[in-house]
Amino acid sequence: MGTFSIWHWAIVFLVIALLFGTSKIKDLGKDLGCAVKGFKESLNADPKSTTDKSEDKA
Repeated sequence: MGTFSIWHWAIVFLVIALLFGTSKIKDLGKDLGCAVKGFKESLNADPKSTTDKSEDKA
């Protein structure tokens, strides 16, 4: 009873697609992907280079 079958999830995704439309879901996925990409880039950025840029402006 605690687990859901594949058919349950298929019906849930179908209802969500009908309610929101596939274009809104695609845009949401695209925005989420861009946010994750930006987050990963900020984690991999060199902290020394960002502090040097802020000191050059002062």
